Amino acid sequence: KKKKKKQTNKMSEEDDNEKLVVQELQNVKFETPTKYKLDYIIGQGAYGIVVRGIDKTLNEEDAPVAIKKNVDVFSHDKTYQMRILRELMLLHHFDHENIISIRDVILPKSFKDFKDVYFVTDLMDTDLRRIIKSDQTLSNDHIQYFMYQILRGLKAIHTANVLHRDLKPANILVNSDCDLKICDFGLSRGVDFEINVKVTTYVATRWYRAPELLLQYDKPTKSIDIWSCGCIFAELLNRRVLFPGKDYLKQIDLIMQVIGTPPKRIIVGSDQAQRYMESVPKYKKQNFKKLCPTANSKALDLLNKMLVWDHNKRIKVEEALSHEYFGDLREPEDEPSAPIFDFSYEKKAESSSIKSIIYTLLSEWANEEDDDEEDDDESMADA
Repeated sequence: KKKKKKQTNKMSEEDDNEKLVVQELQNVKFETPTKYKLDYIIGQGAYGIVVRGIDKTLNEEDAPVAIKKNVDVFSHDKTYQMRILRELMLLHHFDHENIISIRDVILPKSFKDFKDVYFVTDLMDTDLRRIIKSDQTLSNDHIQYFMYQILRGLKAIHTANVLHRDLKPANILVNSDCDLKICDFGLSRGVDFEINVKVTTYVATRWYRAPELLLQYDKPTKSIDIWSCGCIFAELLNRRVLFPGKDYLKQIDLIMQVIGTPPKRIIVGSDQAQRYMESVPKYKKQNFKKLCPTANSKALDLLNKMLVWDHNKRIKVEEALSHEYFGDLREPEDEPSAPIFDFSYEKKAESSSIKSIIYTLLSEWANEEDDDEEDDDESMADA
């Protein structure tokens, strides 16, 4: 009887921890479980706000979390709603040291009240964009370790048949110990290698966009992410953006000034873009040693293989990981792949209520967590 009473008390305590309460930071209201104490706002965009929180049920080391509030999701168009759904699905799919993942989901009080989408992830100290802009010294060892982790995470993304499509320093989160996680999968897409899937050529940041996307090529491959990695690599080496184009024509021009004007036979893109390329100046490829004077020969070789105009000849992520630049840092046995991600839910979402789909998913995932906690309790009892 005592044991049963203790279990009942525990369940009551857990229910209290999950009860939703309103907390306010900088005149913004957050409806989160009582177990989370909100500290301060980390970042804020047009539609989302990220706050630092503390999970009061965990020990001091594991307690800090990031809570993202996607504001009034279902008042926006279906494209934006799909982006939120896609990010939730992908963050839930990946379980990898170098990819941000969902730690917890927050259920609304009811479907009727469901407007904002919250999810909880690991808290990271900063991002690569801020580090590059800072006065902090970046040694060759720092850059090597950052690039290895980015490629290690990208291997998992690509083996899942996912294109990230928005790799940039701001989407690379970093901790004080230099551990790194890739985030923001809202623009990601899948690739079916038997059937070319036409996707939008838009990605969020022009500066890291592969040339074939700038030319409106409608059959992008995993190589678009490798191009972005090359841009990030050069930015780490030089502490400045490699191709800061003000528009897409200037972006193409800047790329050609560095890697040369491509021969007509390798140019892919829309008819209009290909006609434009016939009229561009003829640039010769720059010596990358002049471009990145502090880089060693192995770093320059890897950079050269990433920043290739012909997407078919760009280095693959597995090849990049095995490049001699990483030397003894590499641990081939600890570079996990990820299961194939199923994008078929997007077809269903086109003709269904995305609000209903997200609400159902959050409910299912919350129940999964409850089941896991019960299993842990039983294991402890057995022990």
